[in-house]
Amino acid sequence: MQKKKRILLKIGSNTLTKETNNISRGKIEDIANQIAKLKDTCEFIIVSSGAIAVAKQFVKLESKQEEVFVKQALASIGQPHLIRIYQEIFREYGLLSSQCLLSYSDFEKKESKTNIVNTINVLVNNNYIPIINENDTVATDEIKFGDNDKLAALTASLLDVDLLIIATNTNGIYTKESIINNNPKTIEDVTDFEGLKNEVVNSKSSHGSGGMQSKIAAAALAKKANIETWIVNGLEDDFIANAFENKVPFTKIK
Repeated sequence: MQKKKRILLKIGSNTLTKETNNISRGKIEDIANQIAKLKDTCEFIIVSSGAIAVAKQFVKLESKQEEVFVKQALASIGQPHLIRIYQEIFREYGLLSSQCLLSYSDFEKKESKTNIVNTINVLVNNNYIPIINENDTVATDEIKFGDNDKLAALTASLLDVDLLIIATNTNGIYTKESIINNNPKTIEDVTDFEGLKNEVVNSKSSHGSGGMQSKIAAAALAKKANIETWIVNGLEDDFIANAFENKVPFTKIK
């Protein structure tokens, strides 16, 4: 039997909400549909943001505490809802899913790293798709990932995946000049990684906590582990399948 390609798919809040204030069930259906079509040749591990965005749909917390604690509380409220939405939709496509919450400190301890690898391998080998998020409820300001791009890259490296796909709200990384000229042009194949850093304009998306710089940093971590990174426009339908078939512009970092 041919070995399946192991893919880590990172989905940010901006992709999951389709740049609105609500989680898009249609976007999760699009992801489930693509995974279902690719399941004979690929196995998926998902790193998903969106817990805070889900909670904001239901509640407005009143607190005199610092904003980070309010966000942690929102994450606590939103995380079960987020996983429930994934499970409901994935089930409709014949897909099984599970929840894994990780903290930055988990990647610093040998025993924790071994436990992550063993648990996720058992899940994947039994056709479960692990849906990973940062454990925002216990993370403090100092150890928070700040953006799941880094979490995705660390997880990809630990699990020795074949490909890291970061879904974002652009057609990959644009040249700086093309952004200045208001005519975005995608850098499709990155040959000079150091030079790439100079092309990045620092901007953050409306819901996400990172910008393109955090994606470059994630790609650097993946590159160190000899993992290829694709930065793809997750707002488009069939974005994974279209990237595989080279039907859309996206950035490939080897």
